[in-house]
This record gives sequence, structure tokens and C-alpha cells, in this order.
Amino acid sequence: MITEIGIVAGEIWHYLDEHGPSQLSDMASKINKPKNIILMSLGWLAREGHVILEGKEDYKVTLRKKSET
Repeated sequence: MITEIGIVAGEIWHYLDEHGPSQLSDMASKINKPKNIILMSLGWLAREGHVILEGKEDYKVTLRKKSET
């Protein structure tokens, strides 16, 4: 499962790099993976400092730029 989480984290990163900040619901529908895997992958990216999450329900997800670290 850890491999799948890592692969989906990569898909999220590439999606945000191509499309810019996105609502979680929009991004999840485009990535088309199980929601629980998307959430675990997003948590991994957030913990590693690669994304910024804003909001309470349908999170706005932004890729963190290197200068923001």
C-alpha cells in the first residue's frame, strides 16, 4: 500500500504543477483514484511540506514553491 500512496502522491504533485491551486474535490475527480488513497497521499505531501491546505471542508490544495520553505 505504501507504494500506491507514493505513486498517487506523485500524481497529485504533477496535477498541481500543471493546473495550479485546486479544490480537493476537483483534483480527486481528475486523478480518479480511491478517495482514501488520495487523502493518505495528500497527508504525506502535507507532512513533507510539499503542499499547502486551506479551508475546512473542500480543501484548496496548493503546491508549495521552493522559496516558501
